Parts: sequence; structure tokens; C-alpha cells
Amino acid sequence: MAFEIYHSHAGKDLPVEIPALGLKLSIRVPQEISGGAITIMDQVNAPGFGPPLHRHHETEIFRVIEGVYLYEINGRRFYGKVGDLITVPGGSAHAFVNVGERPARQMVLMLPALDAVRFFTELAAVMANGRPDREALSAFGAPWGVEFLGAPISATR
Repeated sequence: MAFEIYHSHAGKDLPVEIPALGLKLSIRVPQEISGGAITIMDQVNAPGFGPPLHRHHETEIFRVIEGVYLYEINGRRFYGKVGDLITVPGGSAHAFVNVGERPARQMVLMLPALDAVRFFTELAAVMANGRPDREALSAFGAPWGVEFLGAPISATR
């Protein structure tokens, strides 16, 4: 497969912000650039924030750039710090939370690609008035093959 030459740089890709998730996300390599093979995102998570427990068929690879995260993958919890690489196989129930006192940042690769621009823009609209209940999130996620399984994790739970 031939790939286009693509140069993503800070400021070129406007971030998607979801305040209810404490998330600022920039899509560095959208799915159309890789022919559907991979999506690469740069995300910043506010202290104490992370996504609800969920699963999807795409594999995710997280590279911690700044801060410390608590991850949960299929019921197993562990911390990820700067430089760590965490792989979440497709179909695994997973969540994470920034456990630091400052924003944390990670690079996220999704394989195969996800139309992350559309997914996160639509999710931001669903969460515009705060976190909806699990039923509303599940209705949103179903067409994407995303199953929301529970609340976000915390370091105290």
C-alpha cells in the first residue's frame, strides 16, 4: 500500500476538547492518511480525569509523554509513567486516569484506524452538558463498535 507524505505539526490540527472528560485531543495522523491502517493522536488529560471503562475492536498503544497514569486493562491495574508503552489488545475492557496534580500527556496509536476526528467531535457534542448516563453513552458508541462498561476509574477505587 502506498502512503501519502503527511506532516502533522502543533497548531495545524485543532484539538477536540471534551471538558466532561478533562480531555484535549489532537489527531496527528488521521485514518485517511494511512489508508485505514492507523490513527495517531496526542492527548492531554486533566488531573483526575480519564475515559469511562470501555472496549472496542481496535488495539490501542499508549506512550506516556508527561505525568503518571493509572491504567486498568481487563481488571488488572498498574501505573504508567513517562517513557512507558502500554498496549491494549482489541476487545479488552480498559480505562485510565491521570493520577498526577498536573495535566498528563500521552501519544495514542489505534490499529486499525478509527475516524477519530468524527468520533471525538460527536462524543464532545454528546457530552456538551456533562457526562451522560451509561445508556446514552452506549447508544452513541454502538455504531462505532464501542461498548461503555462503567464509570471512569479513580486511584481510590
